[in-house]
Amino acid sequence: MNPDWDNKRKSFNSHEGGYAMKRIIVCITLLVVLALRLSAQDMPKDYQEVLSYINRKGDYKDDVLKVNLPRNDLRVTVAGVETPTSFGFGGWIAMRKGDKDIDVMMGDLVLLEDEVNPVMSALLDNGLEVTALHNHFFWEQPRIFYMHVHGHGNAIDIAHSIKPAIDLMGKSVQGTTSTAPPSAPLIALNTDKLNQIIGRKGEVNGSVYKVVVGRSDMMVKVMGARIESRMGLNTRAALIGTDESAAIAGDVAMREEEVTSVLKALRKNGLNVVAIHHHMTNERPLVIFLHYWATGPAERLAAGFRAALDKLGKPGSTDDMNH
Repeated sequence: MNPDWDNKRKSFNSHEGGYAMKRIIVCITLLVVLALRLSAQDMPKDYQEVLSYINRKGDYKDDVLKVNLPRNDLRVTVAGVETPTSFGFGGWIAMRKGDKDIDVMMGDLVLLEDEVNPVMSALLDNGLEVTALHNHFFWEQPRIFYMHVHGHGNAIDIAHSIKPAIDLMGKSVQGTTSTAPPSAPLIALNTDKLNQIIGRKGEVNGSVYKVVVGRSDMMVKVMGARIESRMGLNTRAALIGTDESAAIAGDVAMREEEVTSVLKALRKNGLNVVAIHHHMTNERPLVIFLHYWATGPAERLAAGFRAALDKLGKPGSTDDMNH
């Protein structure tokens, strides 16, 4: 073969190969940009307007708009243990469309004692419902209360109704700090072991390991809107600390007939029950929630939560509560 021709052929192939690679890169880039645009377009326009008006961050997933209302202005200790916001002080509201395209809103507001009644009045005066008020902890400083709210109608109208209440949060001097709470350290727990014990893969947020489990076996609807995990129908656990010395807190969503067995499972495993109550009104079936808290070795705490999980859901059902 002519050496000159062979060199030209190699040069051509090299050029073609480089051109092909450039085309592949361009195509991948275009696909990524398109995917990002489609993702951004997934959120309905009225929900985008809600986030803009309330001026809070949120996301749209599984047909639900979730708006985050974390109490980053608070420094909370529970039984002397300093706890980050993501451990259990992140309030929220969520919206989902129900019958006739009416939006149904559920929410859980995290409030200081002296914020409770002003916020409640702001909600009621603007046509929203307060469906529950309770504690999640014992021995916390400052005292924290959780207020569950409900509303329905046009999404932006709901936003206008709840904003006066949201604007009252963080105005109290009780429990607030002049500077932001210290940033949470990285996780210090063996999360692989915790995943194995609980039978679920948890998520990590700074120093907090969290597991959230929905109740897909319970068909709960409000005005045609399915109330699922992102609307507050879930069981969860949050852990902080180290493998040797950890703290756990969370709640359990139960059918009426599951309450006693769950209580026995938690107490047998040394987890303290701090509240038993409802979060909604007029729902069918009736859902009872409990909140718990405990300290100790992380594996023991995770085993106690798993014991409660194992009491949920009917035997033989295909829901995600069975193991």
